[in-house]
Amino acid sequence: MTTPEAPRPDGETLDEFYHGRIRVLQKKKGYRFSVDAPLLADFIRTRAGDEALELGAGNGIISILLSVKPFKRVTAVEIQAGLADLAERNVALNGLGERIEIVRADLRAYEPGRRFDLVFSNPPYIPKSTGFLSRSNEKSAAKHELHGDIRDFLEKTAAWLKPGGRACFIYPEKRRADFARAADCQGFRILRFRQVLPRASAPANLFLVELGLAGGLGAAAGNIAAVTTAGGGAPEVMPPLVLFAPDGKYTEEAEAVFSGP
Repeated sequence: MTTPEAPRPDGETLDEFYHGRIRVLQKKKGYRFSVDAPLLADFIRTRAGDEALELGAGNGIISILLSVKPFKRVTAVEIQAGLADLAERNVALNGLGERIEIVRADLRAYEPGRRFDLVFSNPPYIPKSTGFLSRSNEKSAAKHELHGDIRDFLEKTAAWLKPGGRACFIYPEKRRADFARAADCQGFRILRFRQVLPRASAPANLFLVELGLAGGLGAAAGNIAAVTTAGGGAPEVMPPLVLFAPDGKYTEEAEAVFSGP
């Protein structure tokens, strides 16, 4: 999935994605993204005129991977100064300054002054009161709900999404009920859903979801089999994405996701 060069003198690596079309600087010690980022970038469907918003951009990887698809502009919000700076450098490295803007801000206080066609995020997923924090503040803030929980992310998504807009997330399967309750409180309905399985014989560990505002409460549910949209139609339930084949290598579909469109 990556082709890392030797560590740079400043403690960074340069990784290549999508057959070298995308290059991304990452810190050798600190937050480094995982398979979540390309999975979400692949799942998101864009339109040429989309004005999009990313919540919790990290080093900018998802917005940058998304640049191979059509959209007008992405505003990517990141609270951590070091990661926001790295995201700006990655945008410049890929020549995307006219399409992607990095904003250093706390999403809980950020006021964009407008609404967006598309909002997307790979939010922190470990509750603040559980788990062990990393020695790296960047890693801790990326994984733990230190600067907002899923309720904050979905509340802001609902506030900043245009009528008829879409919101895409990747989140752990074990917290699907929490996600559904938070989505329900904001009046979201599920438009599209896909589980991610480490192996065909294993239970899902992640899910990908596209939401739309239902105009009322009660549309989201923890059990996808029970979900219905406000308009009476069922959401699009995509076949599960299996990451690893029995031989331990990526499946052909997973390899295609990581190789890019």
